[in-house]
Amino acid sequence: MPSEETETLADQAYRHVRTAIASGELAPGQKVTERGMAERLAISPTPVREALRRLELDGLIERIGPRTVLVAAIRDAAIDDLAEVEVGLRGLVARFAARHATAAQLDALDTVLDRADDLLILAKERRRQGQPADRHLADLLDTMQEFNDTVNACAHNPVLVRMLEQSRVFSRPHRRELVLRKVAEDDTFGLERYTSHRALVRALRAGDSATAERLALEDAQGGLAALRETPRAGGDTP
Repeated sequence: MPSEETETLADQAYRHVRTAIASGELAPGQKVTERGMAERLAISPTPVREALRRLELDGLIERIGPRTVLVAAIRDAAIDDLAEVEVGLRGLVARFAARHATAAQLDALDTVLDRADDLLILAKERRRQGQPADRHLADLLDTMQEFNDTVNACAHNPVLVRMLEQSRVFSRPHRRELVLRKVAEDDTFGLERYTSHRALVRALRAGDSATAERLALEDAQGGLAALRETPRAGGDTP
């Protein structure tokens, strides 16, 4: 696997284009040029060329010329495949975490969830009083990302975690944007999965890798399914 140092720009271009395809910003049949995408991302064409090669292997684009591709018409099926990979890797991370998490890391997970609980209470109270809770909800999302990152660290498997990062259907910024949009529409969004985080920590403490993997799989499947229900935006892209 290419190192982050040598493939950083290519990875960024890959994630950007893949997220645009997943969100519908790049529609099936839409033409994308290496030069146009390089200008959009303010990078040279070389990393864009590498990113497009990877996306072609993923089945997300079809090449129609040396420097031009089309977004594949089979986008939904290909995104389904990518989502399955991401979900599976999240389950593997949890399985490894159940085997290798330290006591200090497990305590840190509980501390993060305690902080998340407090933020959720504050957000609900402000909503009840008819006051804006955007800041508290944004802080809650950041706290839950901290929880996920701590679970990743518990796996003590940097190769697996790097594979997970590279397999994301939505980039972190775009996922955050989608979640905030969903929460603005429905302040109960995601709460049915939120309670599973305490159960995951209990499974990690017990060293129960099967239960930890199952909980992580269910959470990842539910989260991706909910985000992919977000209406897709259109738009012209080079």
